[in-house]
Amino acid sequence: MNWHPSTHPLHRVRLLTFDLDDTLWPCFPVIHAAEREVHAWFEEAAPELTQHYRIEDLREHRVQLARANPDQAHDLTGLRLRSYRELARRHGLDEGIAEQANAIFRRARNRVTPYDEVVEVLSQLRARFRLVAVSNGNAQIEHTPLAGCFDHAFMAEAVGAAKPDPALFYAASRATGIPLAEAAHVGDDPLRDVAAALQVGMHAVWINREGTDWPETLSPPDVQVSNLHQLRNYLLRERGEDEV
Repeated sequence: MNWHPSTHPLHRVRLLTFDLDDTLWPCFPVIHAAEREVHAWFEEAAPELTQHYRIEDLREHRVQLARANPDQAHDLTGLRLRSYRELARRHGLDEGIAEQANAIFRRARNRVTPYDEVVEVLSQLRARFRLVAVSNGNAQIEHTPLAGCFDHAFMAEAVGAAKPDPALFYAASRATGIPLAEAAHVGDDPLRDVAAALQVGMHAVWINREGTDWPETLSPPDVQVSNLHQLRNYLLRERGEDEV
């Protein structure tokens, strides 16, 4: 674990915001499993689509849709639904299959597997801090194994912007009544999590589970940890408490 001197020590922190994907659970295995489930459903309900589109083709269609509509790129659920609708129309299918496919994806998207320490540590931290989930993704926290671990949860599609835009951080501050100067954000992405948090006056914790190097072009985080156990112990020391 590494940390850097700060003019605003973390012992003043009362609010912790957490990224979700690749911070509290692995993201891509969940997404890929959900996409496979949707594609298998299409094979039965709309074989015209699977005759023309592999999983990779469906994904590329959404990517192109997001590039053509950058003002909607933060709304992953909306883009997926729009993509399914466009493809259904293209092949003369009832657009109702888009809603059904999207619902199947969302259920599968919530079947996340948190990293081993996450549930335990979040429970310990919630006894001492306000916890808010802030994610660019579209997992529904209340339908995951982390239901009940947070005071609030905000997704980019709900606040109208994705990190590094600060809208999610502002939403967390408003919901808890805690200023961002007394908040720390925990995330895995150097730009979207760490740099974005520092930019708005928050503290920033980089959770670096893979042991990668910090980008030299960005200001370093206040704290770097490889798991939430290390974060918990650091925060307890900052508060003058014994490590668990």
